[in-house]
Amino acid sequence: MTTPLPSRPQAASPRAGRGLQAGRTRVALLLLVPMLIVLAAVAGYPLLRTIYLSFTEYNILTDPAPKWIGLGNYWFTTEDGVGLGVLQIPEWWQSVWNTVKFTVGSVLLETVLGLAFALIINSKIRGRGLLRTAILVPWAIPTVVSAQMWNWMYNDSFGIISDWGQRLGFLEAGQSFLSNPDTALAALIAVDVWKTTPFMALLLLAGLQTIPSDMYEAADVDGASKWTQFWRLTLPLLTPALLVALIFRTLDALRVFDMPYIVKGNAPETITMSIYARQELILNSQFGFGSAISVLIFLIIMVFTAIYVTSLRVKFD
Repeated sequence: MTTPLPSRPQAASPRAGRGLQAGRTRVALLLLVPMLIVLAAVAGYPLLRTIYLSFTEYNILTDPAPKWIGLGNYWFTTEDGVGLGVLQIPEWWQSVWNTVKFTVGSVLLETVLGLAFALIINSKIRGRGLLRTAILVPWAIPTVVSAQMWNWMYNDSFGIISDWGQRLGFLEAGQSFLSNPDTALAALIAVDVWKTTPFMALLLLAGLQTIPSDMYEAADVDGASKWTQFWRLTLPLLTPALLVALIFRTLDALRVFDMPYIVKGNAPETITMSIYARQELILNSQFGFGSAISVLIFLIIMVFTAIYVTSLRVKFD
């Protein structure tokens, strides 16, 4: 009596595999629908409403309803040759230039210092747990509190930083770094660097801890110096995390509002794009003109995002 051979399991047909994949796709889309509805209501409608108002003349205190004026908020020249559009106003371009300088200066310093702190914390030193906790203290302090604290330290009468500047000859008597238009923006950059460098260090530390330690052991066996290991091993492998940190900080710095406004208000030498938009929207009640400024800020941030994504593209696989 012969024993029958076990039958081979039949492979699933390609049609069945495609059907399973299509079913999973439908379930995923159904699960995404509630989130998309909420996102459209919370983010989509305000964005579309702002774009619409940017093409209207609307003072919320005097006008009963928005009046359509097309591109008048962006570019409008009177019969006398006076430019009234936001793109023709020097104050707008001053706020753009201030924001760009603030972004470049703060992000550059925060990246360099954050990388240095991340390397120190990631190294095998005693007390690195305590150091990791201490370095996060500035980031944990609310922005309003830290801004006011630095505002007091910059005070021209009793501020310790202004006192140091006067003693060292950088400032005249009764002068502060904030009251001097030439140094006011640099003083704000220093506040932002102190506040946000721990955030950069935390992101880069997470990237450093994903690098396998056996690669450094192999480099030590090959006789590579620490400097060579940094440039040939650490920095290339850290590039994806570094670019993510740069994108986050750049977009955050481009829309900065709270810290400069608390410290300097609407001062021309430190006014940013967001502060200028708030000035027109809230103080002047010009919802149409202020909406045009908000749309321009949105476009500028979108352009910076596109530049990062396209020119600094990194393979994460």
